[in-house]
Amino acid sequence: MSQDQPRIVIAGAGHAGGSAAAFLRQYGWKGGITLVGEEPDAPYQRPPLSKAWLKGEATAESLALRPARFYAQHRIELRLGTRVTALDRAARQVTLSDGAVLDYDRLILALGARPRTLPLPGSGLRGVLALRGTADADALQAALGPGRRLAVIGGGYIGLEVAASARALGAEVVVIEREARVLARVAGTVLSAFLEGQHRKHGVAILTGAQVAAIEGEAGAACAVRLQDGTRLPCDTVLIGIGAAPNIELAQEAGLDCAHGILVDLAARSSDPAISAIGDCTQRPLPLYGRSGRLESVPNAIEQAKQAAADICGRPPPPPEVPWFWSDQFDLRLQMAGLAFDAHETVLRGDPDGPGFAVFHLDAEDRVLAVEAVNAPADFMAGRMLVAKQARVPRALLRDPAQPLKDLAA
Repeated sequence: MSQDQPRIVIAGAGHAGGSAAAFLRQYGWKGGITLVGEEPDAPYQRPPLSKAWLKGEATAESLALRPARFYAQHRIELRLGTRVTALDRAARQVTLSDGAVLDYDRLILALGARPRTLPLPGSGLRGVLALRGTADADALQAALGPGRRLAVIGGGYIGLEVAASARALGAEVVVIEREARVLARVAGTVLSAFLEGQHRKHGVAILTGAQVAAIEGEAGAACAVRLQDGTRLPCDTVLIGIGAAPNIELAQEAGLDCAHGILVDLAARSSDPAISAIGDCTQRPLPLYGRSGRLESVPNAIEQAKQAAADICGRPPPPPEVPWFWSDQFDLRLQMAGLAFDAHETVLRGDPDGPGFAVFHLDAEDRVLAVEAVNAPADFMAGRMLVAKQARVPRALLRDPAQPLKDLAA
């Protein structure tokens, strides 16, 4: 390999991979960059797929991470419609699904995650869908409209966002969740109860504590979801939204350290010093919480892209960020910062029946661990700063919407 023109190969052209390519150029990388993506499209934003794209309010141009001309202008080679199928760490080579072999000096694995599947009778029927890319969103959009019936298996953020969009398109919707409440793994009880109420208010049927036994079909297409208690829910389309599994098989086969994702440090380095990993496929340190975890979010993808690019370009590492997330459903803007590990108490600020509210999660010493805000951007921003500082805040002040938090946060 030519030493005067080192090459970085980025395996995965999602938000993380596309951002890493851009940050590498921004941080001064002069060598080659090859971005390998399985989809035919250049990197684009996925969050709108369950919202604006599904409702016909977004275009391919508005979804694009960067204008098409960006990649040629910055000498970023796009290898789209293909993927990395083999990794030879000793030779520093990757093999693509089209048979091409690429040398690399540094490799970035931005392999993403894939929707989890359900081993159910009928799961292979026509009309049983998942949502990950634009092709999935297009298939789902074509199935929605007035008089159509959608069954959503899984009451997580994707399932609820799709349910809200489907109602906006006039479809009948039922959400089936096996846990006792929606968002059981990712949100507190106050937010869960509030969202359940909002969805029911907008005509979404929500069944909690419900186990799916089978998807029934007619003429090869889904026509109903049958629960274990015998309940039959007629439908035209089924969306399976039960979370995502990290794509770590390539890394495992190459001998990289993996657990629930590819193990990386705060510079996004894997157990091989020539290989970084970023985004949904990683198990990363969470320094604020003294543990590691896997974060599926755009902010995490961007943060780790910065970490990898800074490490490769010899720049100081970016400061660790507070994990944060968002979701849009109906006319609600949800913003969450921090992770409620070991939360001891919650404090409600504002009224869920009012224009907006926030829920703060505190540890046993009254440190702010996380905040969940609904139509309350100021409380979200202040809460995010309080989480970063692990600040102790008097509960009375947190409870009182008349008391500004921004001064404490600053």
